[in-house]
Amino acid sequence: MTGQSVWQSRKQSLLAYMQQNAIDLAMITSPTNVYYFTGFHCNPHERFLAFTLDAATGEEKLYMPLLDLPEAEKHADSRVAVPISDTDNAYEVLKKYTTGSERSIGIEKEAVSVAKAERLQSAFPQGSFVDLEAFILSLRMKKSEEEIAKVRTAVHMVEQVVAHTVSRAAVGVTEIELTAELEYQMRKLGADRPAFESIVLTGARSALPHGVPGPYKLENGHFLLIDIGVQANGYCSDITRTFVIGEPSPAQRDIYDAVLTANKAGIAAARAGVPLSAVDQAARDAITQRGFGPLFTHRVGHGFGMDVHEQPSVSGQNHTIIEPGLLFTVEPGVYDPIVGGVRIEDDVYIRADGTADVLTSYPKELTIIGG
Repeated sequence: MTGQSVWQSRKQSLLAYMQQNAIDLAMITSPTNVYYFTGFHCNPHERFLAFTLDAATGEEKLYMPLLDLPEAEKHADSRVAVPISDTDNAYEVLKKYTTGSERSIGIEKEAVSVAKAERLQSAFPQGSFVDLEAFILSLRMKKSEEEIAKVRTAVHMVEQVVAHTVSRAAVGVTEIELTAELEYQMRKLGADRPAFESIVLTGARSALPHGVPGPYKLENGHFLLIDIGVQANGYCSDITRTFVIGEPSPAQRDIYDAVLTANKAGIAAARAGVPLSAVDQAARDAITQRGFGPLFTHRVGHGFGMDVHEQPSVSGQNHTIIEPGLLFTVEPGVYDPIVGGVRIEDDVYIRADGTADVLTSYPKELTIIGG
C-alpha cells in the first residue's frame, strides 16, 4: 500500500477525536481493537495487552506479553513495542512509560473489568476515565473495500464448508458428527477459527435459535439447520441455511416459504437512505402475513466484521439511517417447537452507490437431502 496505511489512518482518526474531546491518553485493551489500530493480534489470556496513543505528542506504544514480541515486531504498525514478562507488574511498567500528568484517559469500558479499572486508577491517581467504546465502534461499523475483500474470502470459505457438510449429511449421522466435520473443513480450508460456536440442529431442535449440537441423529422428515461462520485474516462470515431430510411435509414447506420470502423482502429493503428498522419490518411483515409472526422471536440481523456481532443492530427499534459501508446480516426465522425451525441468513454490504451487495451466494431455495 502506498501513502498512509490503513492502520495509520485509523490512528489519525482516533487522535483527532482525542484532541477534539480533550482526552490526554487513549488506552486500547480489547485484543480486537488493538488489532484494528495496529495490525497486531494476539490472545493475551490473563496477561496485559494495550495500545496507547498520546494526544499531545502522537506517541504510540504497544504493550504486549514478552512471548508475543516476535510477532509484534513482524506485524504491528506501532512505533514503540513494550514487552512485559510474566514476572513484571504490568501497571508499574505502564507508569514507567507514561508521564503521570495524564488527566483524561480514554478506555473501552466494556473491555475493562472492575479489577483492571482499580489497577488503572492506581497507575493514574489524578486521572479520570472516559469511554472510547462508542467512537471506536462507529469507526468499525463502516467497512472499507479492503475489509470487504477479507469478508468475501471468509464468505467463500464458509460456503465451501456448507457444501461439504451437506454432502456428508445423511440419515443416522448425528449433529455432533456433522459439527466436527465442518469445523475440520474450516481449518483445512485455511480459516483461523470458527467465528462462533457452530450450530447444527435437526428435527424439533432446529427450533432452538441458539441451540447446541448434541448426539441427535438425522431422520427422514426432519429439518437440518446449519448456522456457521469462519474467521479468516481477522474478519468473519456468518451464514445460515436450512434443509430437509427426505420429502418435506406441507407444514415444513409453508414455514420454509415464509422465511425465504421474508429473507428476500429484508434484502430488498436494504439500501442507503432508509432506516435499519425498515429491513426488520419488511422481513417481519412477510412472516406475519403468513401467520407465523409470533414464531419470529429475534431481530432480523446484526452487523459483523472482526467480531461476528458488531454494530449496527438491525431491529425494528433501530431507526439509524443506512449509509454506504455498513455490513450486516439478514436472517429471519420461524421456530415451531413441533415442526421445527427455519432460518435463512445472508451477509449484506451497502456499496458506495447505496445499493445492497449480497456477499453470500449459497443456494437458498428449499433443498432436500437424501431420504
